[in-house]
Amino acid sequence: MKLKQNYILQQVGTEAILVPVRDAARKFRGVVQLNHTAAFLVRTLQQDTDEAGLLAALQGEYNGTEEQFRASIRKTLDALRQIDALEE
Repeated sequence: MKLKQNYILQQVGTEAILVPVRDAARKFRGVVQLNHTAAFLVRTLQQDTDEAGLLAALQGEYNGTEEQFRASIRKTLDALRQIDALEE
């Protein structure tokens, strides 16, 4: 899976936001404010990966349990799917 090219990750001050462009902007009007972990996952999704790759990336970057990481991955992927931001 990978983040669609119609979504751009931007840093605005200390906030990370996901901005729809081109066709995505016609379907989803607005931006998505991301917490630090979600922004990290979106950056990881700029390259083709899978859930195991996302888990490994989180484990390499943060301290936490596998259960916590899987919950963050699930929540982030669900949100991205709701706005059709993923190529699967």
